[in-house]
Amino acid sequence: MKKLVVLGAGYGGMRVLQRLLPNDLPKDWEIILVDQLPYHCLKTEYYALAAGTASDHHLRVSFPEDGRLQIKYSTVTAIHPKDHFIELANGESLQFDKLVIGLGCTDKYHGVPGADQYTHSIQTMGATRRTYEALNNVRPEGIVSIVGAGLSGVELASELRESRPDLTIRLFDRGDSVMSQFPKKLSSYVQNWFVEHGVDVSNNSNITKVEPGALYNHDERIESDAVIWTAGVQPVDVVRELDVEKDRSGRVVLTPQHFIPNQPDIFVVGDCASLPQAPSAQLAEGQAEQIVTILKLQWKDEALPEQMPRIKLKGVLGSLGKKHGFGMMGERPLTGRVARMLKSGVLWMYKYHSG
Repeated sequence: MKKLVVLGAGYGGMRVLQRLLPNDLPKDWEIILVDQLPYHCLKTEYYALAAGTASDHHLRVSFPEDGRLQIKYSTVTAIHPKDHFIELANGESLQFDKLVIGLGCTDKYHGVPGADQYTHSIQTMGATRRTYEALNNVRPEGIVSIVGAGLSGVELASELRESRPDLTIRLFDRGDSVMSQFPKKLSSYVQNWFVEHGVDVSNNSNITKVEPGALYNHDERIESDAVIWTAGVQPVDVVRELDVEKDRSGRVVLTPQHFIPNQPDIFVVGDCASLPQAPSAQLAEGQAEQIVTILKLQWKDEALPEQMPRIKLKGVLGSLGKKHGFGMMGERPLTGRVARMLKSGVLWMYKYHSG
């Protein structure tokens, strides 16, 4: 049997499995999935697990069941593209005929001293569990600082406000206003929600150091019982170490067909891939759909298209606790309860169709 190896069961890897199994995988091929956990995790909802408003079990989706799917639970330690094999932390070497790399991202600390040692993360399920424990153990009327006011930071701050109304919550944003990538109406809505709900937003911040019990904004010491880092991501170490062309963010530069140039058997999906649009779960799924299309053409020895269509994204939705939200559906801005209901509905549909 020839081997299609999928590294990582994130949104991209999961979509590849769903589209090829059970009917579209050639009979002489098998799929080997490598992941640390025995289920797909809803990373877009990690903020709720960290805040204590969603259970661990609520964020799990089962893998497809198929006799041609083999799962190896391990960590990838090295990828050897030219020799067509990978190394795993358990000492095993795994040969592949085709490879999909979807190992996701890790926090990027921008050289801030102490940030990697003294902050908590919501980038992996394991890290998010530890962050939940840390937040759950913060003393009554304690202080929590969240660095980064993108979607993850905003959702975590709002969810934590509802989960722990006793806490002082501080959100540090480098920009003039939170969610500045959205239209002014949405940005102002989110900023005002924080004002009304007692979340202290520090705009134009610059975190210069983190140490036990404190962080420094423009070198001013600010006491904090826990610091959560949501201020940037980068591909995981094993991808950054690949000897291939990368963009300024460390993501792998690909052909329009999503494989590494001159290596048509090796695809990269999701946060590790250099794409025109900002990384997201939607984008990873759309890219995975196109990778499956290319795989099918390769298996049939048919010509590949010179270009792939632009991946269409339906929009972005964010939550402000359990009752309010915000987002863009196409060009239309949404705020309030309707946006929050839409986000809940999208999550339910994903779990329903994936489970």
